[in-house]
Amino acid sequence: MNRSQTSTKQCLRAYEEFNERALRLGLGDLSKYLWYHTVELGQNLVTPGVFDFRASLPCFQFPEDMHGMAALDVGSATGFFAFEFERRGARVVATELPSLEALDRFPGQTVEQSVQKMKDMFLPDSAGRLKAMLAEYTSEELYYYLLEAPFDLCRRFLGSNVTRCFSTVYDLSERKLGMAGFDLVFMGDILLHTLNPLQALATVAPLCRKKLILSQVMPPAVDGQPAMLYVGGEDPDRDEISWWRPNILCLVQMLKKLGFRDVVEVGHHSGVLKSFGYAYDCPILHATK
Repeated sequence: MNRSQTSTKQCLRAYEEFNERALRLGLGDLSKYLWYHTVELGQNLVTPGVFDFRASLPCFQFPEDMHGMAALDVGSATGFFAFEFERRGARVVATELPSLEALDRFPGQTVEQSVQKMKDMFLPDSAGRLKAMLAEYTSEELYYYLLEAPFDLCRRFLGSNVTRCFSTVYDLSERKLGMAGFDLVFMGDILLHTLNPLQALATVAPLCRKKLILSQVMPPAVDGQPAMLYVGGEDPDRDEISWWRPNILCLVQMLKKLGFRDVVEVGHHSGVLKSFGYAYDCPILHATK
């Protein structure tokens, strides 16, 4: 059995153990839920997220004490980072798309194509029953079981007061978010899924009063030049809902042009996408006003 098969098997076992534990705790049947983040809920209940950032959390260099701070988690998914900011004392707003129809799509692509690509990206075919269940989800069901219900369950179980805002990144505003600026804004793997990453950054930048922390896969700067690498391919059915990967120099220059005084790479975080066994390594940028 290779590393990918082993990782998928472990991921499926984590799902089974979580569902069994949830039943024993009286939470009902959660077997249809899909988990993006690993979140510790207490009572020996840990969500079986395909991304587990617990060990790499120090790499992000978030403030240990966030009391008195307002924090914005853009594209919160299951909410790992939003709940962590709240645990450290911040008032937190977590944003998420209002529906899968609001996902960016390449011109000519359909909602159905995007939804199918999400299903292909989340679990491999070897995931068996879970993959078969996922394949049957409508767009509305996939949104509910991946982005809505898991976050809401974590928020209730943790007794969280995180505020949720449903919006595309392009439509974010102080009025919509209910706060006049944020001391810390976090963007992880958001720009990867935008057709217009500069527009997304330009929308978020004015919402940040002090520091924006951004982390995602960034290609190397060829010949020391700022650039965006196009990764969307030529087949409408074969992209990972991802089209552009700005390199570090590109992001640094764009962020400075958008009003950030200092932009520095503070380190990397790495891990494994548990469902597939893929390793990743992502630089972390701190942009300060």
